[in-house]
Amino acid sequence: MRRIRIGKKFIGENEPCFIIAEAGANHDSMVERGKKLVEKAVESGVDAIKFQTYTADKLTTKAAPKYWKDDKPNETQYEVFQKLDKLTEGEWKELINYCKKLGIIFLSTPFDEESSDFLEDLGIPAFKIASADITHLPLLKHVAEKRLPMIISTGMADLDEIKEAVKTIKSSGNEDIILLHCVISYPAEIGDVNLRIIRTLQKAFPDIPIGFSDHTIGTIIPLVAVSLGAKVIEKHFTIDKKLSGSPDHRLSVNPEELREMTQKIRIVEKALGSPIKRLIESEKEGIKFARRSVVSNVSITKGTKISRSMLSVKRPGTGIPPKYIDKVVGKVAKRNIDKDEVLNWHDLE
Repeated sequence: MRRIRIGKKFIGENEPCFIIAEAGANHDSMVERGKKLVEKAVESGVDAIKFQTYTADKLTTKAAPKYWKDDKPNETQYEVFQKLDKLTEGEWKELINYCKKLGIIFLSTPFDEESSDFLEDLGIPAFKIASADITHLPLLKHVAEKRLPMIISTGMADLDEIKEAVKTIKSSGNEDIILLHCVISYPAEIGDVNLRIIRTLQKAFPDIPIGFSDHTIGTIIPLVAVSLGAKVIEKHFTIDKKLSGSPDHRLSVNPEELREMTQKIRIVEKALGSPIKRLIESEKEGIKFARRSVVSNVSITKGTKISRSMLSVKRPGTGIPPKYIDKVVGKVAKRNIDKDEVLNWHDLE
C-alpha cells in the first residue's frame, strides 16, 4: 500500500487513521462561522477540516431537482447552492490562514476546474473529489495534473467506474490516490452502508489506501470502518444541528460528538494493535501462574518409580508442562517430593 503525505501527516498501512471533519458548506457563507468550525475541529483532535468550493452557476442548472429529502421539496439544487457560495477569495484566504494558525490541515472539494486552480493557489496540500464527480473525468484529469494527493469518494459508482477514475488519475502522472467508500444518501440508512465494500476496495486496489466517508447519523459506523481497515474517516460536522442554511447541518455531528468519535477511533486503533501473534509483556505473569504444571498427587519417596496415578496437572505453570506428563511416568524421584508439589526435571532421573 502506498504511503501518502498530506501536510505533516501520513496515510498508509501502519499510520494512524486520518480523520477529516467535513464542514462542507456548513459555514453558511459566513466566514466567522467557518472560523468557529475550524476552532471546534481543532478541539476535537481531528487531522483536517474540509470545506467545499464551488459556484452554483458552474455546478448545476437552475432547474435541477434535489437528490436529497428535506422540508423544502420544491426547492432546486441551484436555489440551495447559490446561498452557500458567497465566501469571497479574501475570506477563503482568511480560513486557510486561520487553519495554519491553529495547526490543522485545510482541505476543500473543488467542483470545477477554476475552483481547483483557486485552491491550488491557496496552497492546499491535497484535493478531495466528491462522489458525484467520480465520472467527471475531465475534472479528475485537470486536478491530477497538479500532482497533489487526491481523496476520491466512491458513492454511486460501480467497480468499473472506480477503476476508470483511478486509471485517469494515474495516466495523468499522479499515483497519490486515496479511495473512500461512501453511500450518497442523506442521511444514509444503516442497512445501506455495506461496510464490507471497504474490503472489496482493498482487494481491488491493494496499492491504494481505502477509507470511509460517512453519512449515517451518529458515530458508531466510523468506528466499525476503522476496525475493517479504513485509513481515512470523513464525517460531516457542524457547530449546531439546528441551523437551517446548509442541508448538511441535520446529518452532521456536533463538536462534542466529533471529539467523542475521534477519541474512540484512537481507542479502536490501539485495540487493533499488531497482527503478529506473540507473547506480550502483560501476559508474562500469566505464563507462569495461569498455565499448569505436572504436580505430585501424593507424597513420593526418593528412589520411587513414578506412576501415572501419582501425578496431576495444576497451576502454576512454573514446572514441567502438562504435555510432558507421559514422559514423567517411569522416571525415578531424586528426592523426597511432598504431595501437591510442582515437579521440575531436576527432581527426576
